[in-house]
Amino acid sequence: MKLLEIYILRRIFQMFLVTLLPVLTIIWTIQVLGRINLVTDTGQSMGSFMLLATYILPTIIPVVLPFALVIGITQTLTAMNNDSELPVIDAAGSGRSIIYRPVILLAVALGLGSFVITNFVEPESRLGARQMVAAAYADLLSSVIEEKTFRSIEDGLYVQISERHSGRVLRGLFIVDYRDPNFDLIYYAREGSVDPGGTSLTMRDGEVHRKAPDGRISIVKFASYAFDLSAMTKSEGGLPLYSGDRSLGFLLNPDPTDPVYAKSPGAFRSELNRRLSDWMFPIAFALISLVVAGNTRSHRQTRLHPMVYALACAFLLRWVGFSVTNATERNGAYSPLVYAVPLVSCAIAGYMLATNRQLQMPRAISRSLTRTGDLLRSRFASSPKSGGGAA
Repeated sequence: MKLLEIYILRRIFQMFLVTLLPVLTIIWTIQVLGRINLVTDTGQSMGSFMLLATYILPTIIPVVLPFALVIGITQTLTAMNNDSELPVIDAAGSGRSIIYRPVILLAVALGLGSFVITNFVEPESRLGARQMVAAAYADLLSSVIEEKTFRSIEDGLYVQISERHSGRVLRGLFIVDYRDPNFDLIYYAREGSVDPGGTSLTMRDGEVHRKAPDGRISIVKFASYAFDLSAMTKSEGGLPLYSGDRSLGFLLNPDPTDPVYAKSPGAFRSELNRRLSDWMFPIAFALISLVVAGNTRSHRQTRLHPMVYALACAFLLRWVGFSVTNATERNGAYSPLVYAVPLVSCAIAGYMLATNRQLQMPRAISRSLTRTGDLLRSRFASSPKSGGGAA
């Protein structure tokens, strides 16, 4: 690789990291704060919480990475154009490939990295996070909930325990269940015990109050009653594996007898198409960025920053990709379109680069933006300075 290509690659990669890390940190923080209840509700340590946060990270990297690449390319090439570096490269007789090659190499490397994360790291991270949450809630009733304190197990389900004894035995149980909109349930029991797997709570010598929407209340006494906790306290071995948790090998050759697959085969088809197509978007976005910002431009030609054009195209392309991928869950006939979106975009951008064409905004929109900008500048220039007193 030539010295100038290394220089361009280094500048783009630095700008890519400067963009990726803050945006990734913000989105990661938002996702992590949404799961802070794991610490507050189940009494987990901060170390466990940070481990869960680490599991979340691989799920957001492939989404943020292509847009950070767009910003890195357009910002770097625009700065080089404003500093007259691109005009000097053209005046020296260098081919456009000296600019295109480092950008495409970086895009391909990031695309392959995205493929590895999406297909091998992300499924394991998703499964690890679900197993961690399940293990935390599996031990919630038997060891975490404080005595004589109401605790929320999940939305609409509250538990109070008077005493805790050895062998997972609980005394003085009071459970309120508002999860079913058709009726409210309140359980009282003198004694109860949680099974070793944490999937059920057996209550003894108690009663259940059932309140219907019309206000009628029915009371049933019981000698023994099993309360199902499997919905939120599945053990590690009993966790159902959804499409996002499966390996690439299973998605390519699913087991027809698998209960989760048999219930929703479209979700597995959609997940497979997503994993095999997402890695192409960094390459498509890089080519679009080159079309927008890869040529020498005068200041009169840059009414808007090239990053605006590139990001607008990138967001539109990504939205179309998400829409088509979701459509494959309902109908497998849409599957070819999942790959057509990035491939056709690459082909169009490649043709424009080969023929030295530029992506331009329609004249009507460009003129409207120019008039608006000129009007705002004239108004600000003609406005009186603040701070003057009346004569």
